[in-house]
Amino acid sequence: MPRDAIDLPADDPAFGSTKSFESFQFSPAVRARGFVYVSGQVGRAPDGSMPADLAEQADLAFRRIGLILQQAGLDYDDIVELVSYHVDLPAHLPGFIAVKERYMKPPYPAWTMIGVSALAHPDLKVEIKAVAAER
Repeated sequence: MPRDAIDLPADDPAFGSTKSFESFQFSPAVRARGFVYVSGQVGRAPDGSMPADLAEQADLAFRRIGLILQQAGLDYDDIVELVSYHVDLPAHLPGFIAVKERYMKPPYPAWTMIGVSALAHPDLKVEIKAVAAER
């Protein structure tokens, strides 16, 4: 199956460091058969910091997804599936939905939300992955 990695410029000031993709051996996104699969994005600011607030982390994760989609020539309207992983899902869901509403417009993508005990860093509260369909 033909597939192409969607890479980010190493010096992209809006995204911050892209070293983790190489260190952990994964691509920000992969294009295959008319879809772009965006790897899980977290609420890490371009300077590497992680806000304590769930809404701020969710906003940063959505912005990171937007930057990756932009590299692929797509945008939020092209998302057909969204999966979000939440530490303390019941407590954080209302704040997450409020942020999600700023990025996702009708017709809404399919969405799966999953409660988890932890993410890759103890300060992370949410991780979001997406699948977008090419036009």
